[in-house]
Formats: sequence, C-alpha cells, structure tokens
Amino acid sequence: MTPAVAFIRGINVGGKNPLPMASLRAICEGIGLAKVSTYIQSGNVVFKAPAKTIPGLSHHLAAEIEKTHGFRPGVVVRTLDETQAALRACPFDGDPARVLVMFLETKAVTGSAHAVAALCTGPERVVIADREAYLHFPEGVGASKLSMARLEAALGTPGTSRNVRTIARVIELMEGLRAV
Repeated sequence: MTPAVAFIRGINVGGKNPLPMASLRAICEGIGLAKVSTYIQSGNVVFKAPAKTIPGLSHHLAAEIEKTHGFRPGVVVRTLDETQAALRACPFDGDPARVLVMFLETKAVTGSAHAVAALCTGPERVVIADREAYLHFPEGVGASKLSMARLEAALGTPGTSRNVRTIARVIELMEGLRAV
C-alpha cells in the first residue's frame, strides 16, 4: 500500500460544489482507499492505496464524486514520493502562502513556456517542470491579474494549486501513513 494524496479542485469555494469532508472520506473508503483523512476543506485527501491503482485513481474518484454529488471536479493524485519531489524542486523561496505548486493532470504541452511567459505581465513568476508548475505571487494571489484559467490554457492541461505550507502539511500526513 502506497501513501498518496488526491488534490481535488474547486470544491467548497464560494458556495460552489459543496462536498463535506465526511462525505469525501466515505467516497474514498467506498472505492477501496485505506486510512483516509482530509486536510482543510479545500479538497486534500490523504490515503493508502495499492500502487497499481494510483494511475487511474484520479478519474475513478472524480467519477464517484459526480455520481454522488452531481458535479465532476478535477482530481490530481500524487504519491508521497512524487509530492516530496515536487516540493523539493520548487525554485521559489519566500512567504509560503505566496508560493504555490500547480499539480498538473499531464505534462505541459511543448512550447507552453513562451505562452505562460506572455501571461505574466506583473510581478508573478511561473516555472514549468514535468507535471508541476511553480507559481510565485510576491503581492499575493488575490492581488494578481494572472488568471488560472488562462494559465491552464497556456499549459495545455488542467491542474490544481496548493501553497507550499499546505503541501508540507499534506506530506507530514502521508509520512504518518508509512507506519500504519
């Protein structure tokens, strides 16, 4: 059994796509995930799963949420090792609330770096690496004019972002699953 996390996009934001964490945990347990726990209301689910099931898990979990709650969120799954590597590779220092990792569903399309650079007209910086994009918002995400929808379009793949503080906490929770 492999410790992993599902980052679920766009739930419980501004009253849209409500998904109580107890329901989310029940859905995860219902599809065979073990030792399921959630971290904050924004869709971070930590669990253990057979390694062979990890590649198709994002689609399976999204389909189950749609079946039970009537909407299909984006879901990105990463193992503990993948999440640790993503955090270690972050090229930005600074306020952990202003540095984000965007976990991408697939690798960014070839040539996306140029399109992404054209979007960054303010102080924001974006670095693309494998299945992640690293985002630095020195003036804060709320003050930025960088649109996540346009960023995803430039990358050519959907994703979901978490700040490095949240990622570090999720990693701690997954590390705790190694022993159980």
